[in-house]
Amino acid sequence: MAEVRLDGLTKVYPNGFQAVTELSLELTDGEFLVLVGPSGCGKSTALRMIAGLEEITEGDLYVGDRRVNDVAPKDRDIAMVFQNYALYPQMTVEENIGFPLRLRKIKKAERKQVVAAAAEVLELTEQLDKKPANLSGGQRQRVAMGRAIVREPALFLMDEPLSNLDAKLRVQMRADIAGIQRNLGVTTFYVTHDQVEAMTMGDRVAVIKDGVLQQVAAPEDLYDTPDNVFVAAFIGSPSMNLYEAEIVARGSGFAVEMGANTLALDDSVIADRPGLRDYVDTALVVGIRPEDLEDGAVSRDHPADRQLDATIDIREALGAETLMHFALEATMVDSGDPDALDELGEEGASRCTGRFSAATRARPGDRIKVNVATENLHFFDRSTHLAVRT
Repeated sequence: MAEVRLDGLTKVYPNGFQAVTELSLELTDGEFLVLVGPSGCGKSTALRMIAGLEEITEGDLYVGDRRVNDVAPKDRDIAMVFQNYALYPQMTVEENIGFPLRLRKIKKAERKQVVAAAAEVLELTEQLDKKPANLSGGQRQRVAMGRAIVREPALFLMDEPLSNLDAKLRVQMRADIAGIQRNLGVTTFYVTHDQVEAMTMGDRVAVIKDGVLQQVAAPEDLYDTPDNVFVAAFIGSPSMNLYEAEIVARGSGFAVEMGANTLALDDSVIADRPGLRDYVDTALVVGIRPEDLEDGAVSRDHPADRQLDATIDIREALGAETLMHFALEATMVDSGDPDALDELGEEGASRCTGRFSAATRARPGDRIKVNVATENLHFFDRSTHLAVRT
């Protein structure tokens, strides 16, 4: 185990394309840190620089106290788990797991003992005599992890290891990998494009966009206090609803206007973010989490001045909750996420998604009142897209 430090890592390719820009991160001993971002954002390039598979253009990489920029990959004390498992098909599970020990000339008896211990941790004891072709996807991934574990590296690198698994198995493997990592206590750098993986597995999560680090924090902090519009939209599923808006004085208080919609603000909103007073009658961005929206017929005591009028377009019943999609007369804000949904296409109307309770009886075509928990709204500067907090 070791601490790992990325100090301004930059990657520029010969054609001039800059894939990663001054990436600085510190992994504490035994930490599970997830680097997440959309496809093509530079996260895999960052991982490959750490592994030694890509040359570092600028910056320094430390594993423990050792600068390893110019150290060969095999000598960096790093083990990598690939998304395609990279197993030897002609070898058994036992032989695959023990292969790194064989390369180090470890005696067969000792090798067998180490492999058996790793297999027990990974619940592979009954599979040791099988070939990879006779294993499930999850079992193959465990074998790949076993091969990394027996090396006893200072750092695990995992590059989208669950992307080849079906949805149900991904859920199971998320829990398995996180549990195994905690038991082993090995410092782990995990790369994924899936924000659900990031939020459920990481001790901390680093969000990257276009090669630039946007924010690094505990999952709950990323969700509750995103630093900018991109992080706000990228973290959370369904994504945060983002609209052009304006703070306006209303009697002794304030309200937020989004196109044709006006919502009264709790006094606590301004008290918690006094900087919002500087945005009165000035364009900004307001963000509404889907879970901060509810069918007015379900919770009838909600103030009328904190409701939206909506006509349901799409209903997705998920059992414990119901996702509702409707058009809102407001201008959406581009978060910069290439995978974000576009406008519904109706003139002057933008998409809005609410995560309603299962008690809602609203159906497509119904005109309803939507309660908004205005105390939970997020605000961002219109030009910089940075969060307005103080």
